[in-house]
Amino acid sequence: MTDSEPVQPLGGEGQGAGAIRRMLLALVLFGTIGLTLELLLLEHFESIWQWIPLVVLGTGFASGIAVAVRPAHLTIRIFQGLMVLLIGTALLGLYLHYDGNVEFEREMDASAQGLDLLWRSLRGATPALAPGAMVQIGLLGLILAYRHPALHHQEPNS
Repeated sequence: MTDSEPVQPLGGEGQGAGAIRRMLLALVLFGTIGLTLELLLLEHFESIWQWIPLVVLGTGFASGIAVAVRPAHLTIRIFQGLMVLLIGTALLGLYLHYDGNVEFEREMDASAQGLDLLWRSLRGATPALAPGAMVQIGLLGLILAYRHPALHHQEPNS
């Protein structure tokens, strides 16, 4: 067996761990679909910055399907990379949402500062903490891939 051949999802880790991996993968897939639909319903595609989460969620979903169909070493590594990218995208989104709200609040009231500005910005028109949902999906994906049997598969000696 070569490094690119798929490994059985339950290989060497028992049925309990395999079942948990399948449930985590289902959560990642449903989460990426749900957030993508939410962003589309909100028409979150007015600027290039707003397209970034749609693209990352879409590639994360595709990668999750690849893990379900062919859980090989390379597939899991790509999935891990996309989950890290999902988390990074979420952090960027948190910043952009908050920063946009701060800018808006300062336009509305130039005297706003400190905790008052923070509170107003967190509760602003743009949901400042909404991108955090992508952090959760990324973390679930990384937990799924942690010590995945496909990452530790060794080619048998001939």
